[in-house]
Order: sequence, then C-alpha cells, then structure tokens
Amino acid sequence: MTDAGPAYPEQLEITPLGRPPRATIRVPGSKSMTNRALVLAALTDPRHGCELHGVLHSDDTEIMARCLSQLGYAVETDWPRERIHVRRAPSSRLVPAAAADLFVGNSGTTMRFLTALVSLGQGRYRLDGVPRMRERPIEDLLDALRQLGVHAYSERGNGCPPVVVESTGLSGGTVHVKGDVSSQFLSGLLMAAPLARGPMTITTVGPLVSRLYVTMTLEMMRRFGASVETDDPGSFHVRPQPSYQATRFDIEPDATAASYFLGAAAITQGEVTIEGLGQSSLQADAGFLDCLAQMGCEVERQPTAWRLRGRPLHGIDVDMNTISDTVMTLAAVACFAQGPTTIRNVAHIRHKETDRLVALATELRRIGAEVDERADGLTIWPKPLHAAVVETYDDHRMAMSLALVGLRVPGIVIRHPGCVAKTYPRFFDDLEKLRC
Repeated sequence: MTDAGPAYPEQLEITPLGRPPRATIRVPGSKSMTNRALVLAALTDPRHGCELHGVLHSDDTEIMARCLSQLGYAVETDWPRERIHVRRAPSSRLVPAAAADLFVGNSGTTMRFLTALVSLGQGRYRLDGVPRMRERPIEDLLDALRQLGVHAYSERGNGCPPVVVESTGLSGGTVHVKGDVSSQFLSGLLMAAPLARGPMTITTVGPLVSRLYVTMTLEMMRRFGASVETDDPGSFHVRPQPSYQATRFDIEPDATAASYFLGAAAITQGEVTIEGLGQSSLQADAGFLDCLAQMGCEVERQPTAWRLRGRPLHGIDVDMNTISDTVMTLAAVACFAQGPTTIRNVAHIRHKETDRLVALATELRRIGAEVDERADGLTIWPKPLHAAVVETYDDHRMAMSLALVGLRVPGIVIRHPGCVAKTYPRFFDDLEKLRC
C-alpha cells in the first residue's frame, strides 16, 4: 500500500447514515489523466520538462513515477502539494536508459503505456507485474509494435506479461491495432507516435471499447502540442516532432472517484456537490451523471462543480461501454431502484483487476440481490438486502462500490479495504464526510 493514505484493517464495517447527506466533496486528481500526463511530460522538451499540478497520489501513480525514474527520467515528486516535475537530460535519448526491468504491480495503464513508450528507446526493456497482471492480455499492442519494426513479445508466449521490448526506435508508417479488449493499447501508441521517426497512421480494427478515453488521450496530446488528425472515427494521422511542448499541465479531479459520492447521494436521497469538475471535463466518466439522471436524480452541471440530489430511483437499461469504470457504482445504486437495471456492452471489464462481471454478480447475490450475468453485462433485480461480509478481489472499485450499500444496509463488511490505495487511498476517510 502507498504511504499516501491510512492503514485499514483486514475487514471494515460500513455503518448506515443516520440521515440523507448534504455534503461538498473534492475528490483526488484523475488517475487516468495523471498517468497519461506523466508519459507526455517525460517526452516534453528536455530544456524545460513539464510540471504537473493536481496529480493523484496512489499506488498506480507511484508505480508509473517509479518506472519512469528507472527509465532514466528525472521525476521530482511533491505528493503533499500534488505536484510532479518530469524532465529528461537534454543530451539523452527519448528513453534515457538502454535497459530496464520494470515491475508495474497491477497497474494496467503503466503496463500498456510504458510498453509503447519504451519502443522509442534504444535497447531492451522488460515489464512484469503481479500474478493478476500476468493474466491480462496485451498481445494486440505487441502485434501493433511489431508492425512498426519493434521486436516486442510475451515472454511466456501466451499474449500476457511479462513483456519484452527490444527496439532501435519507432519507425513511422501505417499500423493496425485491435481495440476490443482495451482502449489503452491505442492510447499508448498514440502518445508515443509523435516521437517516431516519420509520420504514423494508426487504424483501429473492429470495435473500440471505452472510446471516450481515447478522446481524452487525443485532447491531452493536443494540449501538450501534438498534431493529430482524424479523417474517420477509427483512423489517426500523427505528424512527427522532436518533443511535446507543454511546461505545465493541470489534472482534473477524478470523475470515476466522484461517482461513488454521486451514487451515495442517489441511494440515500441526499445531496452531494463535487468541486472542481465542471461542464468541460475531459473525462469519459462524466457520463455517469446521465445514468443517474435517467434513474430519477436531479443533476446540475455547473461551470466548476457537479451537484446531484437523490430522488426515488427506477431501473434503467444502459450501454456503459464508454464509461465502464462506473459499472460497479451503478450496480450498487441499482440495488435500491424500483425495477430491474440492465448494464450492457461491457464484456471487456472481465479483463480488469478481476473479472468484474463475475465478481459483481457474486457479491450482489451475497447481500440478497438477484443478478443475471450475461457475456457482456448484468441485469440486477432489487430484492431485500441483508448483512454480509463481501469480498473485494483486490479490486479497488469493488471495495468502493460495495461500500455504498453499507450506507443503507446494516452489517455490510468490506474485506481487505486497503485495496483502495490503488487509486484512492483516503476513500473511506472521505466517505465519512457524508456524516457531517
């Protein structure tokens, strides 16, 4: 666990709220934006580097910062002030180190983004992680790198980490990449593409999951000074340049983290204001507000805040492909609605920290809900809920989502709550603020 937050016990009981909350919350910086920004900052003009503000301090972001340091970048972290400065020596190559053995834990963004980043290097790089990471597929990204002349392969030959990348730099050209398992393969390639030796055209093959995360990647690249053109939704043309140009970038509060507090207001018919997230958020999970509005909540998007007032809930039928990190939050909320809720088109979340569809079905049934599991989603039928000790599967989002049930149902106990350190170390402390 990171030292960013408290040490939690092996089991943590969530006590129901005595009354509907009325609270203002500011959640930590976006994990998705922080880890993208760290990669982009590493590739900025070495005369100045780039300072990131509002960064998230968590296991995943510590892992990314440490791995970049191992690759030879100067990474100066000031976690208390939520700042990181990243710079490479002016005389160094795009990837300063000629060799590295990187351990990424269970950080999927670090594995995918750095596999693409090190293809810009001159040397041999190995990336490995925890046992679950060794089960998470990455062959589609490796295949794309091989199309560009990089010797990239799965060490065990099964399309999963450990990954080895042997490169003499990234050529330009045309590359085809599948996006039906993870949009992070495409995002990783896109962020590396401007530093290739020539122009690059990246074309997606088949459906692209979590498309709005790619939109966020593209907008961040543009703010860092890259030129990317799209002539259709699945084709991207990237011009080469010596480096990215931004010297400062501000990270938004995490929209996925905000979903838990919005969900809490929804199930308790309370009111929550999320500071720092407004009408122009780059994050895909801003769409979670629309789901709660469809269920009956009052939603207000202000210029610099989101406000939600809980109202009696009814079930919905929703495609959550573009906002799949909030599937677990919506599933918890659905337990308190009138009528069933069906979540569709999220088969790819079976490849996350755990098989999230199996885990959700198992744990919601454990507390009394009726759940139909399908290949690409779930239908949740609300039933009387009861006390239970629920498993988290070392998955931060399972822990945070299931905790919401405990705000209404006595006796909900979260096993291994410390797994929230992956993206939100102080989550349970902030959840207590709803009692104020």
